[in-house]
Amino acid sequence: MTQSHRADLQKDPARVSGMFDEVAAGYDRTNTILSVGNDRLWRIATTRALSPRPGQRILDLAAGTGTSSVAIARTGAEVVAADFSPGMIAEGRRRHAGVPGVSFVEADATNLPFEDEEFDAVTISFGLRNVQDADAGLREMLRVTKPGGRLVICEFSHPTSPAISALYRFYNDRILPPIARLVSSNGDAYDYLNESIRAWSDQPSLAGRIRAAGWTDVAWRNLTFGVVALHRARKPVGDGGSEPR
Repeated sequence: MTQSHRADLQKDPARVSGMFDEVAAGYDRTNTILSVGNDRLWRIATTRALSPRPGQRILDLAAGTGTSSVAIARTGAEVVAADFSPGMIAEGRRRHAGVPGVSFVEADATNLPFEDEEFDAVTISFGLRNVQDADAGLREMLRVTKPGGRLVICEFSHPTSPAISALYRFYNDRILPPIARLVSSNGDAYDYLNESIRAWSDQPSLAGRIRAAGWTDVAWRNLTFGVVALHRARKPVGDGGSEPR
């Protein structure tokens, strides 16, 4: 019997990558079950916030199997689906090899294999909190984005209502673990999910980290009572620069 990977809050890249390799095949199905279908609504909200247009080049980080990338590409944009899990990338290529406008790249968010100012927009969904140095990741995203380009982050956050927060903690602590063990190939991975959510920045704190990385026009809105937050920002336009069209 092989030993399952189980990351911890040190977020060692090899362990986190190995953990996602193991759950790649059933990842999207498990997420839909555990989120009670809300993952689809969050994906729609993220794509709308990103506002992709035909001809734009967009980086979808922590893209997993590319489900979000395919949704973005339907707008006519060219999407690079990047993830540091080889298993996720392989599963994404298997599922979406024939989808026009989507390419898959194995990439570390803290050391992206792209040129400066290569993308009109960058997005990352439910992946930033898994990056060992999230602030370095935010700076790398800024580097590869064109002046005036957009950043959209969809991430688990902190419910603003005490009642919702208590209900959410109960679900994560008591309901989610047994379901995850039933439907996932690595139920222990979802114990890490709970730990990483608890330790993650709340909405104002993450907004501050985004600003500190050099982004401007930082804003957020809550989804599902603050269980998830959608953060948005822009790369400053320097002297003589112009917004991407």
